[in-house]
Amino acid sequence: MLAKHEFVNKHVSYMRASLHFDVSRAVNSSQPSHDKGDTMVDQSALDIDASTRQRVLELVVEQAPVTVTALANELGLTTAAIRRHISTLENSGHVTARDLPATSGKRGRPARHYVATARGQSDLPDSYPDLATQALEFLAQTAGSAAVEEFARTRLAEFEQRYTSRITGTTVGERAAQLAELLTQDGYVASVRPVPGTTTIQLCQGHCPVQSVAEQFPQLCEAESQAISRLLGSHTQRLVTLANGGHVCTTTVPLATSD
Repeated sequence: MLAKHEFVNKHVSYMRASLHFDVSRAVNSSQPSHDKGDTMVDQSALDIDASTRQRVLELVVEQAPVTVTALANELGLTTAAIRRHISTLENSGHVTARDLPATSGKRGRPARHYVATARGQSDLPDSYPDLATQALEFLAQTAGSAAVEEFARTRLAEFEQRYTSRITGTTVGERAAQLAELLTQDGYVASVRPVPGTTTIQLCQGHCPVQSVAEQFPQLCEAESQAISRLLGSHTQRLVTLANGGHVCTTTVPLATSD
């Protein structure tokens, strides 16, 4: 049985070590190539354009659902420029629009928000998800679901150990901000959002390198949620995940009165 565990851990560890977040690959792969005769000035303009579009997609992943106006304010661009980039991303299938009620409660046309599509998520280079799924299926069949849960806890224990010494905030809010930064560095595109009218914040993860695996093995999400609670030193509640159909993984974090 030990040999089987070693076989699984070897292959899944290889998958995990290969995971990274490179949104430029997803954005730029949809752009047409240009003739060698293009001038250096034209190429420079194209590079800047692609870089801006990359940042637009990053923000849609991070802040979804998000409006054109919010994107323009964040990037310091005109709404017309943002609409042009959004149109390209829509045409390439990386983002889609959703009409949501205005938060102000005023009547009128619903505000148009944008989120990353399934393609937008899947085109991000999550390396070897099929191998990881096959390995966990093998583990479940040969050693049972308890072995999968043990694997998930072991994987997140490594994640937790690596982050613990780098989370030094004295309040829950400070620790959540530090955790979001660390998660972003690891490709989760994380952010902390206040919840108006409450004493809670939300830790949001716009990308998951193992999303397709977690869709079949939610034990990975559960272990991650428990690790987040321990890292923040606070009870947390996972509201939704990318794996179960959400456009972002959302964890509610209550703030202590000292925050």
